[in-house]
Amino acid sequence: MYRKQFLLIIVVMALVSLACGVDVEVPPLTTDIKTGPTVTEDITIPNFGDPNATADITLKFGAGELYLQPGADSGLLEGSVIYNVEDFKPEIAIDGSRAEIRTGSLEIDGIPNFEEKVKNIWDFRLAGTPINLDIKAGAYKSELQLGNLALTNLHIADGAAEVEIDFRYPNLVEMQTLRYETGASNIFIERLGNANFGTMIFESGAGTYELDFSGDWRRDANIFIETGLSTMTIVVPEDLNVFLSVEGGLANITTRGGWDQSGEKNYTLSGDGPRLTFTVEMSAGNLTLRTP
Repeated sequence: MYRKQFLLIIVVMALVSLACGVDVEVPPLTTDIKTGPTVTEDITIPNFGDPNATADITLKFGAGELYLQPGADSGLLEGSVIYNVEDFKPEIAIDGSRAEIRTGSLEIDGIPNFEEKVKNIWDFRLAGTPINLDIKAGAYKSELQLGNLALTNLHIADGAAEVEIDFRYPNLVEMQTLRYETGASNIFIERLGNANFGTMIFESGAGTYELDFSGDWRRDANIFIETGLSTMTIVVPEDLNVFLSVEGGLANITTRGGWDQSGEKNYTLSGDGPRLTFTVEMSAGNLTLRTP
């Protein structure tokens, strides 16, 4: 899977170089990653004292598989890591109310060619206390169950990724900002209404993206989406009051369900629920607006 993702990056870089008339030297795939015995380590970030204080948790993850869900009962974060490359051993740093878990440094000459033999798996549970969560990742696969948490801010930045996020249950506090920045990826986010954010920013390169804004909306929100050559699907319930504008000249726009078009690239839903204001910048690709 990771090999396909990295090959996708190479293809995108090659296409960009051809379109721009610029020669880009693409680094080679490398298989020079020494594996060893499989190691399992338990990881815990303890509570910081005041249960009402907001903790800052940062996960710096290179390549592999990352899983998050609620349910920590003995600390802010608990779970395990499994790896069979010595330099993947995680490092933990705690400073006051800030905690960071990062993958150990691994110097790679070229683009890593991940096969079944290489393991790097993080499987964590988070507590329901207020948390600013920051995830910085490379090429990875991830499943994030982020409902029933108290996320005050969420920031995810990754490279070539295959990510599924589900806010199955409402966020326990108001989230100020949800920001997602990604490269050439496949990203699916469900029930964003349960995230309870005021502002969402989604920035992406080439890839396939589905953003589902169903859920328990409690307030108005602004959503800013900027994407490159991609396939983007935006799903919004008809009971919401929605204004969506599209900027960019090459996007192919399709609507399904109760969307109305006003002007060349303005689209609305006329529900009685909270007001959602979308600004979508799309240089090229396919944009589908639909209702559940």
